[in-house]
Amino acid sequence: MNSKVENREGTSALDVGKYALAVLIAAAGVAVFYLMPQWPGAVRGLLVAAAFALAAVVFGLSAKGLLARRFFSDSMFELRKVVWPTREESYRITAMVLIVVVIISLVLAGFDWVISALIKLLLGS
Repeated sequence: MNSKVENREGTSALDVGKYALAVLIAAAGVAVFYLMPQWPGAVRGLLVAAAFALAAVVFGLSAKGLLARRFFSDSMFELRKVVWPTREESYRITAMVLIVVVIISLVLAGFDWVISALIKLLLGS
């Protein structure tokens, strides 16, 4: 079992308040976008983006936000361990996939032709 796993029974009232505040901020940004059509579209779009950014900050200050930050931090650490293929390996693998796709499509086209010929023979067309 992972030593980072915590057994938590519930969520504190403060965290629930942070979640609700984050949702309200995001909803307010969307509401401004739709309720203020006389404002320029760029201004409304920036207000929505700012509202979502502020909502993300408020969520990030909660317990689940801390867990999300840890998750992304661990993901970035694991991503550094990935061995990426070279350009030549990528070209070779892509060519192999394309060749296999063409071969499979030809085999399926052959099956289709044989089955349709048998059906025509059985129906007497």
